[in-house]
Amino acid sequence: MKKKSSAGGLVYSTDGGRHCPACRQPVTACACSKAQAASSDGVVRVRRENKGRGGKTVTCISGVPMAYAELSALAAQLKKRCGCGGTVKEGVIEIQGEHVQLLLETLKQHGFRVKQSGG
Repeated sequence: MKKKSSAGGLVYSTDGGRHCPACRQPVTACACSKAQAASSDGVVRVRRENKGRGGKTVTCISGVPMAYAELSALAAQLKKRCGCGGTVKEGVIEIQGEHVQLLLETLKQHGFRVKQSGG
């Protein structure tokens, strides 16, 4: 069921999933994210985090110069390689568990300049 406000913007929809706030299109069909990849210095950084996650460890990968669709595809390959779950949030790939060394090697094989960030 779709409802529209008097201003013409979409208020509620049960279909389409996540929408881009800039162009109001579904994330998979977003024109603005394809045009701009994450700005980066050319170095992909891999770090381990557990603060604010209830003690659970997550490996974060940032600085990958790709659009959202390509980043999601890379995240799927990395999750399969590690045998665990994960997500892409705000241009950062989050992989569940501590897989820093495995991800460093895998990203080097994909041709990225990689650094371990943090401790």
